[in-house]
Amino acid sequence: MTNILVTGGAGFIGANLVEKLLTLENVSKVRVLDNFSTGTRQNLQNFEGHRKYECLEGDIRNYAVCLTACKDMHLVAHQAALGSVPRSIVDPLSTNGVNITGTLNVFTAAKESGIRRVVYAASSSTYGDNKELPKREHRIGKPLSPYAVTKLVNELYADVFSSLYGMEMIGLRYFNVFGPRQSPDGAYAAVIPLFLKQLYANESPTIHGDGLTSRDFTYIENVLQANCLALFTTKTTALNQVYNVACNEATTLNELFEYLKKMTNSPVSPIYAGMRIGNITHSIADISKIKKRLGYIPFVKLEEGLQRTVEWFKRENHV
Repeated sequence: MTNILVTGGAGFIGANLVEKLLTLENVSKVRVLDNFSTGTRQNLQNFEGHRKYECLEGDIRNYAVCLTACKDMHLVAHQAALGSVPRSIVDPLSTNGVNITGTLNVFTAAKESGIRRVVYAASSSTYGDNKELPKREHRIGKPLSPYAVTKLVNELYADVFSSLYGMEMIGLRYFNVFGPRQSPDGAYAAVIPLFLKQLYANESPTIHGDGLTSRDFTYIENVLQANCLALFTTKTTALNQVYNVACNEATTLNELFEYLKKMTNSPVSPIYAGMRIGNITHSIADISKIKKRLGYIPFVKLEEGLQRTVEWFKRENHV
């Protein structure tokens, strides 16, 4: 039986992962560590009272908190981070503090607590200015934002911890994850929930650039699969690697808007504005490595994932 610490468990990805892990027979305890700066208590409310569930409120920038969180745990799913490229450009100090110092605290606390394996959230932003498509794990470019720098440093630390301390470190480079529990609120909301909020309010969403910018949008269920495969794999060839987590499908922002407009029966049209600094134009992942080494298959494709997300959004927002 396995005890798992999920840092950032009150966030969008973290809370969905907690929900998944609580259903697994081989998991005896799931402990959440979160400071609720971007995650919400509402994301965790359905788990209150569950016999396997614990919640510890604390900040990963505090090493003592990380040590407490790691006590009696066997695995760590490190999801805690301060996301958003635009936010990192506005406030690089906070991004660095959470994503680099905080992650180093988690890795070190895991080591000192005898936890051998950490699966951590990496990012497609690590590819930086490398224009090669599709994105392959071993070919990255120069980071284009403070956020990208921090996620690259996470990978470098993971590599050092595996080689120096014999730990099993697996990084998952997420590509534009979306789905239930993703908030449409705040200055740094992700594009899909933000579009949905605006479409249901009959407001015109803003598309930065000409709308031909493309992304490999990845439904949350695929990300949960990747995390579970990484947490429990027994293949030595799968360890101490970074993997793309995506669908190997490129969708433009114009196409995304049309999908959501049709699904919401909205009459509005988008407004076009200038490109955001720090963003790349195109992104699509090569997922052959994670398929081969972890057995990952992205079962939920874009349109099905969007439909599920729309249904959840309607229920939660009573639209």
